[in-house]
Amino acid sequence: MSAALGPIAGFKAALKPGQEPIMSPIVPGFVFASGATVAIGDVMGVELEVGWKIVAPLPDQSADDFEAKLCRSVRPVPVIELVNSRLRAPLAEDPIAKLADFQINHGLIIGATMGDWDGRDIGNIKARMQAGDNIMLDGPADVPGGSAFSTLKMLLAKIGTHCGGLQVGQIVITGSLHPLTYIDVPCEVHGQIDGLGAISVRLN
Repeated sequence: MSAALGPIAGFKAALKPGQEPIMSPIVPGFVFASGATVAIGDVMGVELEVGWKIVAPLPDQSADDFEAKLCRSVRPVPVIELVNSRLRAPLAEDPIAKLADFQINHGLIIGATMGDWDGRDIGNIKARMQAGDNIMLDGPADVPGGSAFSTLKMLLAKIGTHCGGLQVGQIVITGSLHPLTYIDVPCEVHGQIDGLGAISVRLN
Protein backbone atom coordinates (compact mmCIF):
# COMPACT_ATOMS: atom_id res chain seq x y z
CA MET A 1 0.00 0.00 0.00
CA SER A 2 2.78 2.46 0.93
CA ALA A 3 4.51 1.88 -2.42
CA ALA A 4 1.30 2.75 -4.24
CA LEU A 5 0.91 5.98 -2.26
CA GLY A 6 4.42 7.21 -3.02
CA PRO A 7 7.26 8.45 -0.79
CA ILE A 8 6.15 8.69 2.83
CA ALA A 9 6.46 11.85 4.93
CA GLY A 10 7.87 10.12 7.99
CA PHE A 11 6.78 7.83 10.78
CA LYS A 12 4.63 7.91 13.88
CA ALA A 13 6.08 6.18 16.91
CA ALA A 14 5.35 5.94 20.62
CA LEU A 15 6.65 4.09 23.65
CA LYS A 16 3.89 3.53 26.20
CA PRO A 17 4.61 1.65 29.46
CA GLY A 18 3.32 -1.91 29.35
CA GLN A 19 2.46 -1.75 25.65
CA GLU A 20 4.15 -2.76 22.42
CA PRO A 21 5.86 0.15 20.62
CA ILE A 22 3.66 1.94 18.08
CA MET A 23 5.15 2.41 14.62
CA SER A 24 3.54 3.37 11.32
CA PRO A 25 4.35 5.38 8.19
CA ILE A 26 2.73 8.81 7.90
CA VAL A 27 0.37 9.09 4.96
CA PRO A 28 1.89 11.12 2.11
CA GLY A 29 -0.01 14.03 0.62
CA PHE A 30 -1.58 15.13 3.92
CA VAL A 31 1.33 17.01 5.48
CA PHE A 32 1.02 20.77 5.89
CA ALA A 33 2.92 23.68 7.40
CA SER A 34 1.61 25.38 10.53
CA GLY A 35 -1.25 27.75 9.72
CA ALA A 36 -2.77 25.55 7.02
CA THR A 37 -6.50 25.00 6.52
CA VAL A 38 -7.62 21.37 6.41
CA ALA A 39 -11.05 19.92 5.59
CA ILE A 40 -12.60 18.48 8.74
CA GLY A 41 -14.94 15.98 7.05
CA ASP A 42 -17.37 14.42 9.52
CA VAL A 43 -14.83 14.49 12.33
CA MET A 44 -11.09 14.98 12.85
CA GLY A 45 -8.89 13.98 15.76
CA VAL A 46 -6.00 16.20 16.88
CA GLU A 47 -2.95 15.53 19.04
CA LEU A 48 -0.11 17.87 20.02
CA GLU A 49 3.22 16.05 19.86
CA VAL A 50 6.98 16.44 19.92
CA GLY A 51 8.46 15.61 16.53
CA TRP A 52 11.93 15.12 15.12
CA LYS A 53 12.96 16.36 11.70
CA ILE A 54 15.80 14.42 10.10
CA VAL A 55 18.16 17.11 8.82
CA ALA A 56 21.23 15.01 7.92
CA PRO A 57 21.99 11.36 7.08
CA LEU A 58 21.54 9.17 10.16
CA PRO A 59 24.64 7.60 11.74
CA ASP A 60 25.52 3.92 11.90
CA GLN A 61 23.95 2.51 15.05
CA SER A 62 27.15 0.57 15.84
CA ALA A 63 29.25 3.75 16.09
CA ASP A 64 30.80 4.41 19.52
CA ASP A 65 29.50 8.00 19.47
CA PHE A 66 26.14 7.03 17.94
CA GLU A 67 23.96 9.18 20.22
CA ALA A 68 26.09 12.30 19.73
CA LYS A 69 26.00 11.84 15.96
CA LEU A 70 22.25 11.19 16.07
CA CYS A 71 21.77 14.49 17.90
CA ARG A 72 23.52 16.25 15.04
CA SER A 73 21.24 14.57 12.48
CA VAL A 74 17.88 15.61 13.94
CA ARG A 75 16.09 18.68 15.29
CA PRO A 76 12.98 18.90 17.49
CA VAL A 77 9.81 20.34 16.00
CA PRO A 78 6.26 20.86 17.32
CA VAL A 79 3.62 18.93 15.39
CA ILE A 80 -0.13 18.35 15.40
CA GLU A 81 -1.13 14.89 14.28
CA LEU A 82 -4.42 14.70 12.40
CA VAL A 83 -6.23 11.50 13.32
CA ASN A 84 -9.01 9.74 11.42
CA SER A 85 -9.67 6.09 10.61
CA ARG A 86 -10.58 4.78 7.19
CA LEU A 87 -12.21 1.81 8.96
CA ARG A 88 -15.42 1.36 10.90
CA ALA A 89 -16.14 -0.68 14.03
CA PRO A 90 -15.55 -3.47 14.84
CA LEU A 91 -12.73 -3.69 12.30
CA ALA A 92 -11.37 -0.32 13.45
CA GLU A 93 -10.43 -1.89 16.81
CA ASP A 94 -8.50 -4.83 15.37
CA PRO A 95 -4.71 -4.35 15.93
CA ILE A 96 -3.72 -5.67 12.49
CA ALA A 97 -6.39 -3.60 10.75
CA LYS A 98 -5.24 -0.51 12.68
CA LEU A 99 -1.67 -1.13 11.51
CA ALA A 100 -2.88 -1.34 7.90
CA ASP A 101 -4.81 1.89 8.55
CA PHE A 102 -1.52 3.67 9.42
CA GLN A 103 -2.47 3.55 13.14
CA ILE A 104 -5.32 5.98 12.34
CA ASN A 105 -2.92 8.66 11.09
CA HIS A 106 -4.67 11.04 8.69
CA GLY A 107 -1.95 13.65 8.32
CA LEU A 108 0.40 16.06 10.02
CA ILE A 109 0.82 19.78 10.70
CA ILE A 110 4.48 20.76 11.10
CA GLY A 111 5.80 23.78 12.99
CA ALA A 112 9.16 25.52 12.70
CA THR A 113 12.23 23.34 13.29
CA MET A 114 14.27 24.25 16.35
CA GLY A 115 17.58 25.41 14.94
CA ASP A 116 19.62 25.82 18.14
CA TRP A 117 18.78 22.58 19.96
CA ASP A 118 21.49 21.78 22.51
CA GLY A 119 20.98 18.01 22.45
CA ARG A 120 19.02 17.71 25.69
CA ASP A 121 16.26 15.10 25.73
CA ILE A 122 12.60 16.11 25.78
CA GLY A 123 10.45 14.33 28.36
CA ASN A 124 8.47 16.43 30.81
CA ILE A 125 7.50 19.78 29.33
CA LYS A 126 4.94 22.55 29.58
CA ALA A 127 2.49 22.82 26.74
CA ARG A 128 -0.92 24.15 25.71
CA MET A 129 -3.42 22.79 23.20
CA GLN A 130 -6.77 24.37 22.36
CA ALA A 131 -9.42 23.75 19.69
CA GLY A 132 -11.99 26.52 19.60
CA ASP A 133 -13.07 26.95 23.23
CA ASN A 134 -11.93 23.45 24.21
CA ILE A 135 -8.67 23.52 26.17
CA MET A 136 -7.15 20.04 25.98
CA LEU A 137 -3.86 20.82 27.72
CA ASP A 138 -2.50 23.74 29.70
CA GLY A 139 0.49 22.95 31.87
CA PRO A 140 2.95 20.10 32.46
CA ALA A 141 2.86 17.13 30.09
CA ASP A 142 4.91 13.99 29.52
CA VAL A 143 6.06 12.55 26.22
CA PRO A 144 4.74 8.93 26.13
CA GLY A 145 7.45 6.75 27.64
CA GLY A 146 9.13 9.80 29.16
CA SER A 147 11.72 10.43 26.44
CA ALA A 148 11.24 11.71 22.91
CA PHE A 149 14.85 10.80 22.09
CA SER A 150 14.37 7.19 23.27
CA THR A 151 11.31 6.90 21.03
CA LEU A 152 13.37 8.09 18.08
CA LYS A 153 16.12 5.56 18.88
CA MET A 154 13.55 2.77 19.21
CA LEU A 155 12.16 3.54 15.78
CA LEU A 156 15.61 3.71 14.22
CA ALA A 157 16.53 0.34 15.76
CA LYS A 158 13.39 -1.39 14.52
CA ILE A 159 12.49 0.24 11.21
CA GLY A 160 15.36 -1.02 9.07
CA THR A 161 14.48 -0.53 5.40
CA HIS A 162 10.70 -0.75 5.95
CA CYS A 163 9.01 1.79 3.65
CA GLY A 164 12.48 2.91 2.60
CA GLY A 165 13.75 3.50 6.14
CA LEU A 166 14.28 6.87 7.78
CA GLN A 167 15.41 9.53 5.32
CA VAL A 168 16.56 13.15 5.42
CA GLY A 169 13.57 15.51 5.39
CA GLN A 170 11.19 13.09 7.09
CA ILE A 171 9.42 13.71 10.40
CA VAL A 172 9.18 11.28 13.32
CA ILE A 173 6.41 11.95 15.85
CA THR A 174 6.57 10.57 19.37
CA GLY A 175 3.05 10.32 20.82
CA SER A 176 0.38 12.67 22.08
CA LEU A 177 0.95 14.98 25.04
CA HIS A 178 -2.78 14.82 25.89
CA PRO A 179 -5.74 12.48 25.27
CA LEU A 180 -6.82 12.23 21.64
CA THR A 181 -9.63 14.73 21.01
CA TYR A 182 -12.08 14.58 18.10
CA ILE A 183 -13.44 17.78 16.57
CA ASP A 184 -16.72 17.85 14.61
CA VAL A 185 -17.19 21.59 13.98
CA PRO A 186 -14.92 24.08 12.17
CA CYS A 187 -12.48 25.81 14.50
CA GLU A 188 -8.96 27.10 14.98
CA VAL A 189 -6.55 24.71 16.70
CA HIS A 190 -3.55 26.21 18.48
CA GLY A 191 -0.69 24.38 20.17
CA GLN A 192 2.36 25.58 22.08
CA ILE A 193 5.27 23.56 23.45
CA ASP A 194 7.58 25.57 25.69
CA GLY A 195 11.05 25.65 24.21
CA LEU A 196 9.89 24.37 20.82
CA GLY A 197 7.34 26.96 19.69
CA ALA A 198 3.79 27.42 18.48
CA ILE A 199 1.76 25.57 15.86
CA SER A 200 -1.75 25.92 14.45
CA VAL A 201 -4.25 24.56 11.95
CA ARG A 202 -7.73 25.61 10.89
CA LEU A 203 -10.22 22.77 10.57
CA ASN A 204 -12.83 23.89 8.05
